[in-house]
Amino acid sequence: MVASETYAEFLREQLSPLGHVTLRRMFGKTGVFCDGVMLGMVTENTLYFRVDDQNREIFKEAEAFPPLNYAKQGETIDLAFWRVPERLFDEPDEFIVWARAALAAAHRVAAKRPAPKQGKAPRSRKRQS
Repeated sequence: MVASETYAEFLREQLSPLGHVTLRRMFGKTGVFCDGVMLGMVTENTLYFRVDDQNREIFKEAEAFPPLNYAKQGETIDLAFWRVPERLFDEPDEFIVWARAALAAAHRVAAKRPAPKQGKAPRSRKRQS
């Protein structure tokens, strides 16, 4: 389930210290992007931040909750997104620390992806007279 418009606006406001925050629907959920890099996902108005080996220690508290996941061929596939504890919404400074750590992980993931293939420029045809 995607984020409600009210929740999406709340997240844009809370995450605004990071940069330009946008949300868009993806696979029945909502991706949370900062300056074009996906740092989180929302499902059922619950925020999950991107986690990797370098920021896992910061998110230790989030291990108490299951990660964002989906079912595929009868198996549950865990994603690298961990649920943000509700208490952080009452602690904006700590929330931003978590968000920055998630954004850093998102940049590391983006840096590992191969660059999109560049199409060849169309050749101009000479007209024969």
